[in-house]
Amino acid sequence: MKLIKYLIIFFIFASAGFAQERAGKVYRAAVDPDGIQRVKITGGDYYFAPDYIIVKVNVPVELSVVKEAGIVPHNIVINAPEAGINVNKTMGKDPELIKFTPLRAGKYPFYCDKKFLFFKSHREKGMEGIIEIIE
Repeated sequence: MKLIKYLIIFFIFASAGFAQERAGKVYRAAVDPDGIQRVKITGGDYYFAPDYIIVKVNVPVELSVVKEAGIVPHNIVINAPEAGINVNKTMGKDPELIKFTPLRAGKYPFYCDKKFLFFKSHREKGMEGIIEIIE
C-alpha cells in the first residue's frame, strides 16, 4: 500500500515538473528577410511555450499559435491597445496566425482566459506569459 502511495506522489510531482520544464522559455524573435518577426507558440496543460517573448517595436509580428493535443479548450488573449495589440484567439490543433505591429515598448501579458464552472481559470493555473516589446 505504501508503494502505491509513493508512486502516486512521484507521478504528481513528476508531471508538475514536466509542465514547468516546458514553460519558462524565453524566445527572442529575429527579423526574417521579409521584415517579419515570427514566433511559434504552443499552449497545453496550463502552459505556453515559450512564455516570454521579446520582439522589436514597429516591426511586424506574426504569431503562429497551436494547442497541444487534448480535450481542454484554450485561447490566447493579449489586451494591449496602447501597443496596438488586441488579440483573443481560440487555439486549435491547426496553427492560427495572429498578425500585428507593436507600437509601444513595454511588457504586456498574454494568457488563456478559459475557466470551467467554479474552478480556477487557466491563467490562475499558470497559463500566462509576457510579450516584451523593445526599441
